[in-house]
Amino acid sequence: MVFDHALGVMASSCSRALRHHACKSNRILRIHLQNSWPNRSFVVNSAADQQPAVSSLEEIVIPKKKTWSKEAVLQALASTVNRDPTASDYRFQDDPYLAPKTSLDFKLFSLSQESGRNAAKYFINKYPNYFQKDYAHPHIPCLMPETLEAQIEEASEAALAERVQLRKVKAAVDLYDHLQQAGTSVSLDLTNELLELICFYGDCDPAQENVPHQRSEETEDVQDEPLARKARGARASDVLKAPWKENNNAERIFALLSEPNTRSYSALIRGMVKYGAYAKAFSTYTDLLNSRLTADVHIFNALIAAAPEVQEKYNEKWELIVDLLKQMAEQKVKPNLLTFNAVLKALRRCGALGKSQAFPVISEMKALNIDPCLASYAHVLSIFYKTGAPVQGQKDILQEVMYEVSGRSFTPQDPDDAQFFITAMRICLETKDIEQAYRVHELLGVGENWRLMGNDVKQNIYYARFFSLLCLMEHVDVMMKWYRDLIPSVYYPSSNAMTDLLRALDTENRLDLIPQIWKDIKTLGHANRQKLVEDLLALMARETHSPQVQDSLADCALDIKSMYSTGDRGKSLMSWTAGSLSDVISVLLAAHRTPDAWETLKLFKTHNRVPSVALLNRFLTCVKESGDVDQAVELVKISAGFCLPDTHTLIQRIQQEFELSQQHKSILSDLEIQSFNSD
Repeated sequence: MVFDHALGVMASSCSRALRHHACKSNRILRIHLQNSWPNRSFVVNSAADQQPAVSSLEEIVIPKKKTWSKEAVLQALASTVNRDPTASDYRFQDDPYLAPKTSLDFKLFSLSQESGRNAAKYFINKYPNYFQKDYAHPHIPCLMPETLEAQIEEASEAALAERVQLRKVKAAVDLYDHLQQAGTSVSLDLTNELLELICFYGDCDPAQENVPHQRSEETEDVQDEPLARKARGARASDVLKAPWKENNNAERIFALLSEPNTRSYSALIRGMVKYGAYAKAFSTYTDLLNSRLTADVHIFNALIAAAPEVQEKYNEKWELIVDLLKQMAEQKVKPNLLTFNAVLKALRRCGALGKSQAFPVISEMKALNIDPCLASYAHVLSIFYKTGAPVQGQKDILQEVMYEVSGRSFTPQDPDDAQFFITAMRICLETKDIEQAYRVHELLGVGENWRLMGNDVKQNIYYARFFSLLCLMEHVDVMMKWYRDLIPSVYYPSSNAMTDLLRALDTENRLDLIPQIWKDIKTLGHANRQKLVEDLLALMARETHSPQVQDSLADCALDIKSMYSTGDRGKSLMSWTAGSLSDVISVLLAAHRTPDAWETLKLFKTHNRVPSVALLNRFLTCVKESGDVDQAVELVKISAGFCLPDTHTLIQRIQQEFELSQQHKSILSDLEIQSFNSD
């Protein structure tokens, strides 16, 4: 008890001392601020105040206590560390065995993980009675089973609202029809919710996200958007693009409404635009005007997006868009960010007219205090930089856009936000502008802009373009620094990217790095890419290097030779060509690995390939240095066996440069006669 009393006295005294120190510090701070800004008054809030006090424009309020978010500590800790370039993606760090080493592994493991998670959610939601115990403290709702089945069985408006909330399209439509037949009235708000559900999902039930399903295999070399579309697996968004059906449930239910309001028309028009019934959407909008109703901003956004589809000429498309904007002003409908983004996106299909109107649209946005998002700038870039079109004299547009966005942190506001980074990097690659590419990549690291890169396919497209530009424009040392920083932590290069890397090494004459690159090629799963391997061999065999480098290249050549015979983890074997065999032999001869070169030379006959005379002459030169007459004669036999026309030239060289025995002379004489007869 005495000890507890002492602790209490100490705690009380410490508390008084802290309060005195805090008050003294606040007085000192207030005096210092008043001396610095004598024309302003300063107020220090009490400890109980959680929010800054309301003050005049000349009064600065200093809160005594700040309320931090629940994630503030985690965010502060995260800001103290950088990305580890040697670590795999965060999704695979829980299981080191599943850390991917190739792009194919990354796709396989990520899809497997997603499939497993969806399978677990499916069973939890299918049989919720087995997962009722809550182990989390505090309670985490997302970890508990979701209610996916309707609980209200009787036919009522509450049951219809429940099915709409559960996104049961067909069940909700059937129940609505049942209520209509029974004479039960359904409120207009609930009917509008049903219309929105039907129009959003195209009059069919949505694909179940947590039901395990077969995903199509993605392609490996993803370099552009068309390939990206092929690479996507079966997703709900792909299934939703079925065409709008005539007299579907949405139109039928809309026709049953005695007095449809603006929300009713909005649901129907947006559904028609989403599923390709553009002309019908404009016809429905005319019906809305005839009913003396005012459209909302969502209707205008959908119609502006559909304008390029109903007109053919560029000026007609733009005139229709301008007419819709005028009608917005007449109906006093205030445009939002998505309105201007729809205009910019439509201008992408207006040819040269779009270039003259793009920046006025951006200026109008700023005049209305609407900040453009990344999607807005992505549309502007797409207007001025068409894929595959010449880009001379247009670099200033990219510079202006980067000037507007540099250093800013963006939040997701438009689905097309994910197009900005891959579009900007495409333009940098086409214009060979490495400076702007660095600015784009720097913007990616500001705040949480990295979240706006899109899915894994878009991320791979972005880094593929960035790395290709580095290989083209940067010094090899800088390029290799980026190579080690990006691969394989965020980017798994394709065989085309590795070819770009080899070209960069060739340009800078840094072929000493080839053995290291070959190891990475094997790790990344490209060791069975025949064109890549042949380019690598041709690069190694073209020049002679220092003995140390040549010895490492010879080891690399022998490793490549083994890949032709054993393959890479069960993948299809590569086939030898005369060029690849010649390159391997040339590398081995340059490193004075004559026995290994001799064994490789025998593969010409094994694989029905014909060696070149230049290769045999080079081989004979190396044999001369060792003075092996028997091997020289065998070389002539190989040449005669392939009926090469220059066999007699090899025989003359041997007769002049070697000391031959009588037996050797007799063999060469027979071979010369055989060569003459074959000619």
